[in-house]
Amino acid sequence: MDLLEYQGKQHFASFGIPVSDGRAVRTVDEALAAAEEVGYPVVVKAQVHVGGRGKA
Repeated sequence: MDLLEYQGKQHFASFGIPVSDGRAVRTVDEALAAAEEVGYPVVVKAQVHVGGRGKA
C-alpha cells in the first residue's frame, strides 16, 4: 500500500480504530479554518510523498 499518513489514518478510522484528530489542508486559508475548527494550539505537519522506508 502506498499511502500518505493522513490517508492511512482515514483508513484506520473507517474501521473504527482510534486515531488522533487532524485535517489535511492545501492552503493557508484552509489551515486557518482547520485550526479554528480543531482549536488552538495546533501542530502543522507536512505530508510529502518521497517514497517508503526502503522495505519491500
